[in-house]
Amino acid sequence: MNNASVARFLLLALLWGSSFTFIKVSLEGLTPSQLVLTRLVLGAAVLLAIVGLRRVGLPRGAGLWGHVAGAALFGNVIPFLLLSYGEQTTGAGIAGVLVGSTPLLTLTLAAAALPTERATTRKVTGLLIGFLGVVLVIGPWTSALGSFGGRLACFGAAASYAAGFVYVRKFLSPRGLAPLSLAAAQLLAAAALQAAVTPFLAWQTPELTGRVVGSIVILGLFSTGLAYVLYFRLIGDVGATTASAVNYVVPVFAVLIGVVLLGEPVTWNLIAGGLVVLFGVAYAENRIKQIRREPGGTALPVRTPAHPVKEVR
Repeated sequence: MNNASVARFLLLALLWGSSFTFIKVSLEGLTPSQLVLTRLVLGAAVLLAIVGLRRVGLPRGAGLWGHVAGAALFGNVIPFLLLSYGEQTTGAGIAGVLVGSTPLLTLTLAAAALPTERATTRKVTGLLIGFLGVVLVIGPWTSALGSFGGRLACFGAAASYAAGFVYVRKFLSPRGLAPLSLAAAQLLAAAALQAAVTPFLAWQTPELTGRVVGSIVILGLFSTGLAYVLYFRLIGDVGATTASAVNYVVPVFAVLIGVVLLGEPVTWNLIAGGLVVLFGVAYAENRIKQIRREPGGTALPVRTPAHPVKEVR
């Protein structure tokens, strides 16, 4: 990668890694449902504006929009809510590390649901290693990293992301839609779904301090909307395999930012478990050989979030 691509790579990791801290801070004045609705509306506004400027058409047809809504449910609404509820009682850093297990869950679900994704010996071994890391991170024997229920909710968000990836690969990827068009449509559908359920979830009068407003604006406009554009640019510059390696850096930023800005503790099981998870993912995906074999390729790896390219965190 040249210097510009490295800068985009690190900025993208920073945006996604910091999103967990911005969720934590936003919860100081918003309920989880209010937070999710606001970030989805802001993120959708960014992508719709870019789609309009580039004159990229949105998907058409009721059936297609039904599948977009399904992807939005699993890839945005459910995981965003679970992360928001989970971070009420656990830290931003551990949430980032647990979401880093998403590729493991994706490989598992893909092997079960997609005929083209076989469960090889390498994948099974990597999954077993990775899930050992997840157990270490969740650490049911300790409360130093917040409530056990909060940690499970964050892990549930990773499982929902994984379900969203598999759903997209099965029902939307074969249609050959432009990634930016699908991303904008998905966030639009997610915002509509969240708006429909918000009146039935816990509600309070928002406490809009400068700290809360700043966090939710950055979370929505940058970590949820603008990050997509950076990722698409990286794919064009260095290929999808290399660009998706940003997922190995996101948990590191999540932990560091949580420590620096929120004073969160760092325990041995968080560090050890996070490293084991990343190693398991790298081994299961055969990451090093992929990068050497496809230095400028454009084929998308299994690590493909809530739309054909990347989940919105």
